[in-house]
Amino acid sequence: MISPASGAAVRVAHLEVPDARLRYEVGGAGPVLLLIPGAAADAAAFTGIAPRLRDRFTVVAYDPRGTCRSPQLGPPRDITVQVQADDAHRLLTELGHGQATVLGSSAGAVTGLELVARHPEQVRCLIAHEPPVMQLLPDAAQHRAGAAELQALHRDEGGGAALARFLADNGLDAGANSSTAGPQATADPEGEATHARFLNNLDVFFAHVIEPLNRYRPDISALRRASTRLVVAAGTESIGQLPYRAALVLADALMVPLTELPGDHRGFVNQPEPFARALDRLL
Repeated sequence: MISPASGAAVRVAHLEVPDARLRYEVGGAGPVLLLIPGAAADAAAFTGIAPRLRDRFTVVAYDPRGTCRSPQLGPPRDITVQVQADDAHRLLTELGHGQATVLGSSAGAVTGLELVARHPEQVRCLIAHEPPVMQLLPDAAQHRAGAAELQALHRDEGGGAALARFLADNGLDAGANSSTAGPQATADPEGEATHARFLNNLDVFFAHVIEPLNRYRPDISALRRASTRLVVAAGTESIGQLPYRAALVLADALMVPLTELPGDHRGFVNQPEPFARALDRLL
C-alpha cells in the first residue's frame, strides 16, 4: 500500500517566466514527476496524491499562470496552450533533473500534450488524464460556439453562472453534491483557502483560458513521432461525460489504448489513495 511520506519536506519556490511569475512546490526524492492541474485549479489539487508518491519521485506541482499565486504581469491577455506549455518547459529546465514524468489533468493534460509535441526530450512519460481536446471531436464547431457563450455568460452574469453552464455542458453536474467542479468549501482553513482561490481563478479561466483551450488541436503527427511514452487516461466513473469522450478520441488518434484510473474527472482528489496506487503501478 502506498502511504503518505512522513516528515517529507516540501519547498515552495517561484520562477520568473515571460510576463508571469510561477509558484511551484517540490518534495520527495528520485526522478521528477511534474503535476499539472487543470482549469481554475492550482497545485493544491494534488494534495491528496503528492505525499503518496514522494518516496519514489521528486514531486513538483505548480500553479499555472493566471491563477492567484502565479499572476500574469502586465495587462490581461489570453493564455494559450502554447504559452502554458512553454511555462512547463521552462520549469523543467529550471529543475534540471533530466527527463521527467508528467501527469496532467483536464486542461493540464492539454498543456502536457503540447509540451511533448514541442519538447519531447524533456518528457519520459506523459499521463494525459481526461484532456478536453474538443477540436478532435466531430461536433468541434458546437464546442467552439459554446466556449464563446461561456465567455459572454461570465461577463454578463459572473463566474457562478458560467461554472454551472460549464459543468452542465461537460456532463459534470450530476448530483447536487458533485465534486467534479473543483475544491469544495470545508471547515479546514487550508481547504477554505483552496476553495477561495478556485473561485477567484474562475474569472481568468472564463475570460482568458477557455476559448484558447477550446480551439487547440494537438499535433498528432508530432506526438506519434515523439519517443515519449504516451498514456491517455480517463476515470472509471467518467463514462459518458465529455472529457471521457475526448480522451477516447485522442487515444484512438494516437493509436494507444485508453487507460482507466479510479474515480471521475477529479479522481486524484476524491479517491487519492486508489488513484495513487493505480498511478504507481502504471509508472
